[in-house]
Amino acid sequence: MMGLIGIRRENKDLTERRSPLTPGQVKELIESYGIQVKIEPASNRIYKDSEYMKAGALVTGDLSDCNIIFGVKEIPTSDLKPKQTYCFFSHTIKGQPHNMPMLKRILDLRDTLLDYERVVDEQGRRLIFFGNFAGYAGLIDTFWALGLRLNWEGIVNPFSEIKQAKDYENLSAARQAFTHLGEKIEREGIPSNLVPLFCGFIGYGHVSQGAQEIFDLLPHEIIEAHKVPEFFERRKFSNKKLYKVVFKESDLVVPRDLKAQFNLQEYYQTPEKYTGIFKNYLPYFTVLVNGIYWEEKYPRLITKSFLKNWFQKNPKPRLRVIGDISCDVNGSIECTVKTTNSEHPIYVYHPLTESINDGYSGEGIVILAVDKLPTELPREASEYFGRQLLPFLPQLAETNFQLPLTELNLPIEFQKALIVHQGQLTPDYKYLIKYIKK
Repeated sequence: MMGLIGIRRENKDLTERRSPLTPGQVKELIESYGIQVKIEPASNRIYKDSEYMKAGALVTGDLSDCNIIFGVKEIPTSDLKPKQTYCFFSHTIKGQPHNMPMLKRILDLRDTLLDYERVVDEQGRRLIFFGNFAGYAGLIDTFWALGLRLNWEGIVNPFSEIKQAKDYENLSAARQAFTHLGEKIEREGIPSNLVPLFCGFIGYGHVSQGAQEIFDLLPHEIIEAHKVPEFFERRKFSNKKLYKVVFKESDLVVPRDLKAQFNLQEYYQTPEKYTGIFKNYLPYFTVLVNGIYWEEKYPRLITKSFLKNWFQKNPKPRLRVIGDISCDVNGSIECTVKTTNSEHPIYVYHPLTESINDGYSGEGIVILAVDKLPTELPREASEYFGRQLLPFLPQLAETNFQLPLTELNLPIEFQKALIVHQGQLTPDYKYLIKYIKK
């Protein structure tokens, strides 16, 4: 029904607490635009069903008459209904194998699918995202994991004071905890066997910026990537600050042609002309935070084979924790062999056996691989996300998705976000059929 939107419950993983719209934003839609809103009941959502009812929404398990249904994460295949229009993070545009059954079911049911990840402006920049919050929670959890790991090693350390992001009342409380940690490091320093403590940030987009924003509450010095080896050789370190390195593409790869210069556009277009060099930096770092976008055509940052060779030569390296916020399984960080959730967020990867064990104990490297980190800061993340989504909702609520593709009155920013229309892959996404067939 035109003018009626739905918000589904998140049941792919019940640790998911976010909502695409807050009760306050729902109230604004209803009172300012006359949009009707239905909410599927959910006990795991950060906002209570009663809050949405008070805002004017109808709480019901039947969203079938909604013009468009909004969610956050993937929808279990069994929950998909025929000839519905859905908008959520589908994680399908790279042909992700674990989501191809869901995409096939969407096609079979003649559904329509829009994906927030492809809502962009004229310059191709994403407009609706949780990126900063993934960075905030990812950095908090990475240093929480570092504290646990060092405790397991028998190293008394100030990072053990940090909690997991979900255990703070809000982001402000987490920031305060890092501020106190920074003051303690400035006052007392860190253990000598951790000096110098280098933290590397791979990437410089929204995710990395969010992570750096939290890290920057700690006393630190910024070192350019290419100067790291020289810095270590000088051996003029401080125990009362950490060292921060931000890696850009030019720090991660070099042309295979030794006479050529790095060219960013060439790398994006023909990455096979480049080879990865990030492994050269690994011996210097205690913590790595990965926030890059990655596809199989690009060189991996860290491979299993490199780690195996490295650990054979040095079974006790400086590197303790990798916070893989990008969380591509067997992707840029190949030892990210599975995703986790907020209840069981970390595991130890053992390079020699290529085995893992949940938690922070055992030989190897601790991997943080939560694939929905913003849900650890659910209230603020939902507020931020909904504020970006809200301006598009009046038009989406009135879009007739039963019309032919060429006649759809979608907001221009959503036109590239239309992956499936009435059970057919749209022209920009026809390439996905080869992944579905696999």
